[in-house]
Amino acid sequence: MRIFTIEEILKATGGELICGSPDDKVRGFFIDSREVEAGGVFFATKGARNDAHNFLENVIEKGCKALVISDMSKLPADKPKDLNVILTGDALKALQELSRWYLGTLPLRKKIGVTGSVGKTSTRDMVYYVASSKYKTGRNKKNYNSAFGLPLSILEFEPDTEVAVLEMGMDTFGEIQLLADIVRPDIGIITHITSVNLLSMKNLENILKAKMEITTFFDKNSTLIVNGSCPMLKPEKVAGDYKLITADTKEAADYVVSDICDFGDKGIKYTLHRKDKQYEVSLPTAGAHNAMNAALAIAAGELLGIDIQQAIEGLGRAELTGKRLRIREQGGIKVIDDTYNACEDSVKSAINTLIAAEGTRKVAVIGDIIGLAHRSEEAHRQIGRYAAEKGVDLFISIGGEAGYCAEEAAKIMGKDRAICFSEKKDFIEVMDRLLKEGDVVLVKASRGMELEEIVEEILKDKN
Repeated sequence: MRIFTIEEILKATGGELICGSPDDKVRGFFIDSREVEAGGVFFATKGARNDAHNFLENVIEKGCKALVISDMSKLPADKPKDLNVILTGDALKALQELSRWYLGTLPLRKKIGVTGSVGKTSTRDMVYYVASSKYKTGRNKKNYNSAFGLPLSILEFEPDTEVAVLEMGMDTFGEIQLLADIVRPDIGIITHITSVNLLSMKNLENILKAKMEITTFFDKNSTLIVNGSCPMLKPEKVAGDYKLITADTKEAADYVVSDICDFGDKGIKYTLHRKDKQYEVSLPTAGAHNAMNAALAIAAGELLGIDIQQAIEGLGRAELTGKRLRIREQGGIKVIDDTYNACEDSVKSAINTLIAAEGTRKVAVIGDIIGLAHRSEEAHRQIGRYAAEKGVDLFISIGGEAGYCAEEAAKIMGKDRAICFSEKKDFIEVMDRLLKEGDVVLVKASRGMELEEIVEEILKDKN
C-alpha cells in the first residue's frame, strides 16, 4: 500500500488544512471507525442514518493520524497536537476525488469496469486472474463496489499497478455513472441483466439503462463486452459509438461457448470457439453459468494482449470472492454455500450444480429472493417447479416468499419432501433430523436472508 503525504490529499481533494503539517505521511484510508488503524486517515462521511463525525474521539484514540471532516463543531477540543485535520464540504466526495487522482498516477495500461445484475463479482475475479497472468493487477477489496467501497479499493492499489479491474454496483440511476466517472474505464463488461433490483427499478429496461451508465465516458476507442446469451444484452440494445464484443452460445458471437459439462463440486468444462480456433476450458469453479463469465474474462484478456491459452491457464488459478458456490464438508454432509445473493436465474444454475454433485441425496435449502416486486410469487413458484423436475430429493424453503417454491415443488414431490419454514431458526431446530450423512446440501437466498447461519450450523462439529 502506498504512503501518501497530507499535501497530496489536499491537492486531490481541494480541502483546507486546519491543523497539522502538509509534509506528514499517512497510510490507510477508512470510513468505518471500527476498522481504523494507527497512522491512517479517517473520512467522516454523512449518510442517511449515520454521521461519522460522532466517532471522531474513538478514531483519534485508535491512533488515526488525519481526519477529513465537514463539520468543525464535532472536532474534539482536546485533539492531539500532531493530528492533521482537513476541512472539506463533503468527506465522501473528497474520498472519491482522492481515489480518482491516485488512479491517474498509476502506470495503467487498461482500466476495466465490470457490472451486471448477477455474476459481476465472479467475472471481476476471473478477469483479475487472467490479467494477473501478465500484468500487476488491482481489483476491488472484498465486495466493495459502491460509492464508498470502490474508492477505498483503489487507494489500496500498489503504485506499480498496470491493470485495474473494478466492479461497479448500483441500486438506482446515477450510481454507476458516478463510479464510471471516477474510473473512466477503457473496457466495460456487462454480465447479465435480470430481475435483481426490480423493486426499485420497476422493469428490466430501466435496469439495463442503469447498467449501461458504465459506457457514459466511452469514446470510439473504448470497448463494451457483453453476455449476448442474455436477451437484454443483444447487440441492438447495447451498441454505441464504441467497439462491441459479444460472448454467446450462438455462432454469430465473437466468442462462442458450447458443450458445457457441469461436474458439480468438481467444476466445469466447456469448448470456446474464437474465429477459426477452438479451446478446451476447464475451471475449478462450480456452476455452468461461469462458463460465460469466463468467456467474458478471456475476451478482456485478449484486449490486454493476453493470448487465449495463457488466459485459460490464469482462470485455472481463479478463486472467487465470498460465498459463491463454495464447497465445504463436515460430518459426511457436503454443503454448497451460495448464500451471497440470488436471482431466479442464479438459483436455477445453482440447482443444476447441486444435481451434478456427488452425493446420496440432493437437498435444496432455498430462501427468499428479495427485490422481485410483482414477479415474486411467479418467480418463486418457477424455482420450486424447476427443482422438483430436476430431481432434488428434499426441498426446504426459508421465508414467506420462498414458501411459494415449496408449495409448487410439493405438487411434484409431495409435501413430505417439500417443506416450508417461515424462519431459519425453525429449520435449524429440526435440521439434524432432516439431514443425513451423504447428503449434498445447497443453501441459497438473497443476501438479506443471511442463510450463512444455516451453513455454519450444518458445518458445526457435533462431537
